[in-house]
Amino acid sequence: MIQPIFAVLALATAASASFTGNLNYLSPSKHHASLGVSINKVAKRTYANSHWDPAKLNFTHGVASGDPYEDSVILWTRAAPTADNDKSNLTVSGYVPLYDHSTEDYVKKSDSPVCVDWKISTSKALDAVVDSGTAYTSSDVDYTVKVEAKRLAPFKVYYYQFGICNSNKTSPIGRTKTIPSKNSRVETPIKLAVYSCSNYPFGFFNAYGNPVRKDSVDYVIHLGDYIYEYGNGEYGWGNSIGRIPLPDRQIFTLYDYRKRIATYRTDLDLVASHQSFPWIPVWDDHEVSDNTWRDGASELNNTEDSFIADGGVSVDQRKMNAVRAYFEWMPIRQVDMDDNLRIWREFNFGNLFDLVMLDTRQYDRAITDVYTNTDYIHAISNDASRSLMGPRQEAWFYKTLRQSSTRGATWRVIGNQIIFSRMNESLALGAENPMNYDQWDGYQANRNRTFQVLYEQNVGNNIFLAGDSHASWVSDLVWLGEHEYDPKTGSGSVGVEFAGSAVSSPCPAGQNISLAAANAGSAWLTAANRELQWQDLFYRGYYELSIDYDAVNASFFGIPTTRIKQGYEISLANFTVLAGENKLHRLNGTAAVGGVAESGSLKNGRVVQTNLTHDTGSGAYLKYDSP
Repeated sequence: MIQPIFAVLALATAASASFTGNLNYLSPSKHHASLGVSINKVAKRTYANSHWDPAKLNFTHGVASGDPYEDSVILWTRAAPTADNDKSNLTVSGYVPLYDHSTEDYVKKSDSPVCVDWKISTSKALDAVVDSGTAYTSSDVDYTVKVEAKRLAPFKVYYYQFGICNSNKTSPIGRTKTIPSKNSRVETPIKLAVYSCSNYPFGFFNAYGNPVRKDSVDYVIHLGDYIYEYGNGEYGWGNSIGRIPLPDRQIFTLYDYRKRIATYRTDLDLVASHQSFPWIPVWDDHEVSDNTWRDGASELNNTEDSFIADGGVSVDQRKMNAVRAYFEWMPIRQVDMDDNLRIWREFNFGNLFDLVMLDTRQYDRAITDVYTNTDYIHAISNDASRSLMGPRQEAWFYKTLRQSSTRGATWRVIGNQIIFSRMNESLALGAENPMNYDQWDGYQANRNRTFQVLYEQNVGNNIFLAGDSHASWVSDLVWLGEHEYDPKTGSGSVGVEFAGSAVSSPCPAGQNISLAAANAGSAWLTAANRELQWQDLFYRGYYELSIDYDAVNASFFGIPTTRIKQGYEISLANFTVLAGENKLHRLNGTAAVGGVAESGSLKNGRVVQTNLTHDTGSGAYLKYDSP
């Protein structure tokens, strides 16, 4: 009997090792192991069973890469016997370990593992393999696979592929890229595409595909609202274009969040972007629920009435479900901190710039405007104790800014979800509560503490990025009321904010707004806000940044329509920030390159509508007419 026992132990050990290679069995937090799936139990349940027949398996959602370091990158795929998702209906609780998928009491599980090989190479032919491995997946993690490819060289393009073990079935070939080593000089500009707010029923994600067709960037930055939690018709009707978000209801359970992300990942332009570029994403609010904060959201709070109305789901349970699904489906790393919700992190792109990704939504945010308490939030908006990030993240943020400046990185690029600059929006919101208190305007002391670090410790060359608003905003970064500021020259600024429109989510002034009405609203906003240099309400879209030691150049693109799938885009406006100027560069008093914008309102400049449209598929230019 000794030999069979040793054989069984060897099989179990090998199975455990292969499951360990799939990072999605782990907790999103290295210091909260209980939030992971028990690999020992999964291995014990599956090691004696045959693997899935390769003929019944498919790579259902393409491939993806993300969170690049100078010597490694995260690779992702899904290898499954079905396009549907694991039928988990809740996050288990009580004395059962979280995400314990070992019994039918909790999850309809599969006792057969899926074996996946992977490799990464310097050539598209995959004949110069640098790293490779084998990983198992199963229903416990929705058949997702996430591995870390190592032994890579800095700032280099790689190609990767997954395959079903012992078969000829392979995934599409993905392309990725490492970042430069921390203190190296970067010899070529680094180019980023910046996105936020993709809503499936509101339209096709054309914006994701355009940089793929142009091959115009190195990395993708996503600032959140990757998905929305609503059922069809609650915020967008997808019937007429065949884009009904699944499951067709507001989502709460682990299955719900998995299925919703999976539905979004059927959009071909999103698939292409993930396949072509490494992503560095953070979440906003809708990855969980609208207007989230530490202990609630606009439609779900820690009250008995809310608990009953939403089917017995608590705030914490819903957030845990959303976080688990996000961690499984997105190509991101664990963050080494004693908190399962930490997604805030930094990336050092040589000595050119440091990318600081914040979480101003989920981590430890004080109460926000949930529509029924606007007067109250306005009244306390400048309380010193209010924080968007919580004290730990705030302390880390300020320390990171100081260290970045001290180490000699030329630029600091800060990715956050919501508009940082003060914005008077009383035209839409009314004079009584003239600002959006769900943005930094509702947390003024937190913003002032940030300004204090930047101004008083001489941390310059700051580029703040924002999404969330479904509109485009370009501003000088100014501590109004504390420092003198000249809107015409930009003197007194300590940086620049670029806030982008949505991939497909509608204009905040209404999805059917006319261009004339949108531009009139933009003109009012630029007149009412001294630091705001350009604003556009009309176009859905994205922006690209090109960063070198001399300048950051920003190019904003508008998508003519999201109601049909196409590769069209219109150049809306271009801006330059010169190193050391700490403001938008101006010629003849206007901040936009050439003194002209296609749409919106440009302070001290002109808006000239040309409708000159770039077909990113063919490379041709044309005058666009509505479909």
